[in-house]
Amino acid sequence: MVPGAAPAQAVALSGDRVLAVGSNAEVARTRGPETRVIDLDGRTLVPGLIDAHAHMEREGLKTLRPSLAHARSIADVLAVVAAEAARKPPGSWIVTMPVGQPPFYFGGPSNLAEGRMPDRHELDAVAPDHLVYIPGLFGNWGVPPGHSALNSRALALHRIDDATCPDCSGLTIELGADGQPSGVIVETNKRPLVEFSILTQVPAFGFEDRLEGLRRSLPLYHAFGTTSIYEGHGSSPETIAVYRRLWEEGGLTMRTRLCVSPTWSNVQEARLAMRDWLSYARGRGTGDPMLSVSGVYIGLGGDKAAAGAVRRALPNTGWMGFVEWANRIEDFSDYAWLAAEHDLRVHSVVVDRLAEVLDVFEAIDARFPLAGRRWVVEHVGYVTAEDIARVRRLGLMVTSIPFYMLWKNGASRLSDEARQEQFLPQRALLEAGLPLAAGSDNIPVSLFTAIWASVARQERTTGRAIGPGQALERLQALQTVTRNGAFLSFEEDRKGTLAPGRWADLAVLDADPLTAPVDALAHIRAELTLVGGRAVHGHSFLQAQSS
Repeated sequence: MVPGAAPAQAVALSGDRVLAVGSNAEVARTRGPETRVIDLDGRTLVPGLIDAHAHMEREGLKTLRPSLAHARSIADVLAVVAAEAARKPPGSWIVTMPVGQPPFYFGGPSNLAEGRMPDRHELDAVAPDHLVYIPGLFGNWGVPPGHSALNSRALALHRIDDATCPDCSGLTIELGADGQPSGVIVETNKRPLVEFSILTQVPAFGFEDRLEGLRRSLPLYHAFGTTSIYEGHGSSPETIAVYRRLWEEGGLTMRTRLCVSPTWSNVQEARLAMRDWLSYARGRGTGDPMLSVSGVYIGLGGDKAAAGAVRRALPNTGWMGFVEWANRIEDFSDYAWLAAEHDLRVHSVVVDRLAEVLDVFEAIDARFPLAGRRWVVEHVGYVTAEDIARVRRLGLMVTSIPFYMLWKNGASRLSDEARQEQFLPQRALLEAGLPLAAGSDNIPVSLFTAIWASVARQERTTGRAIGPGQALERLQALQTVTRNGAFLSFEEDRKGTLAPGRWADLAVLDADPLTAPVDALAHIRAELTLVGGRAVHGHSFLQAQSS
């Protein structure tokens, strides 16, 4: 798509490849017995979208538990619990989704008329023979604190009383007027640890749950034109196994690129794992056009107690899908050196610590040249002009999460006026020639929210633009979720652009992102999504063409 150019009227496909894109006359000239032609009828055609930081497996998991999105009072919450109690055998668990509206669950109990969670007595009244747990929000969705609620049987199972002391920080067990736990637990941790510390008997998502959740996630992402994902934040061994199972069954319709979220706890374990077990993930990795694994995720920062609690619970990783970490910069350096020695691509969320990471990478580069390895720095926050030059010299890939960083969490950046143009400097990164890619982070699943945030750069609480000089043009923003994402997986010659010979990963949209009103950008959907020429969303669109 080029501003001012004549829009494509049709596309011709041959097998899983694009044969031609252009006017009806141009496409007609390519017709043959094995050619399929799709008449766009004035609609907008774009390359299939590539989510550079998807956490796709989470979305379908949300549908496995009863929703409380409609709840506006404690009575509404209790009605859901009562309905579950009526259909489930006594003694079983009732676990719902959090209070609040997805995908963010902002406000938690403030969404209820009473302004609080139901207590254990209220939950006992509607489900006396069951174990009830209403979890707080997953902090990456919204903003902590999260508020959980349990009934008396669930509290008793976990032996929670007025003397219970959580083994992880950020947890408060509320007490009632009688001095005993009310059933409400408040958590301020961004990634909830309550189920890994004091609520260890709450049923975790099992393998089959995660498999069904992944199946349900696929159509939700395809509905917004997404045809490829890149999980640079890392996937736990179980998560990789889930993707592999669906791929083996022939049900994986999303081109999926994963990297390993390691379970090691120290350098000695990491050395053995890289030497003995991760050969399949070396270099560009192993896989096929639908599923591949390349490299490792190495975290920076984190809480030691939290990382230990998650490792003790493995294979359960809760909503994360990856393994929590706790690395000082010295630990990060040790692991990155080992990865370089064993030809494993490194991925790391850097936020505002990019300069420290670059120091490590430059030292490694002197011994193991990184050119061509395409190591990835993710979730970038503050980036200086010097940082950009260093990134380019090292040949690193950069991913951004504009909706999460700018709209959802940008308020804290407004006070630093002098550095606003350095915060997620998308325009500067692109002008330096870096193929900046963007992801959804699963909040929400649509990459059109990332496009909107890249163009508007608005923060949600004030509506103010953060670093307006870094706002992208429409086409630039679209390229961060199409062409540029293909570089992450060394597939820029196969996907991400509309050209003959490329994979037929395409999306037909209900609006043109180059001309739609700015406020409408975030709401664009796909009417048709193809992966390798196969319709994965919008079958009715194709049926209407053939009728």
